[in-house]
Amino acid sequence: MATQNRSFRTPRANVTGLGAAHHGTEHFWRQRLTALANLLLIVPFLWILAAAYGRDYASAVAIVSHPFSAVVLLLLVVSVAIHMRIGMTVVIEDYLPNKAQRVVAVIANTFFCAAVGLVGVFAIVKLSVGRLLL
Repeated sequence: MATQNRSFRTPRANVTGLGAAHHGTEHFWRQRLTALANLLLIVPFLWILAAAYGRDYASAVAIVSHPFSAVVLLLLVVSVAIHMRIGMTVVIEDYLPNKAQRVVAVIANTFFCAAVGLVGVFAIVKLSVGRLLL
C-alpha cells in the first residue's frame, strides 16, 4: 500500500509559506536588513573612531558630539541592538526545547537588548546635548 503524502496545512498557508511559528521568513529578512545597515554604518563608525583615536577627552567628545557623528552612532547602536535581539531570539527558539524556558528567555533577551540600546543612545545623546548646553 502506497503512503499518501497528506498536508494538514490550509491552502492559504501553503501559498504564504508560513510555518508552525507563523513568521515565515520575517526574521530572516529583518536580520539581513539590519546586517546590511550595520555593514553600511561600520565605515563611518571606523572613520569617527580613527578621528577620535589618540585625542584628549575634550577633542574626542567634540568629534563624537558633531551632528553627523552623533546620528551615525545613534543609527549604529539601534541597528546593532535590533540585530542582536533578532539573532539571539532565533538561537533561543531553535535550541531551547521547553516552551516556558523559551518564552522567559525571549522576554529576557528583548529586555536586555532594549537596555543595551537605550544605554548607548543615552550616552550619545548626553555627549551631544551636553556639549550644546555648555
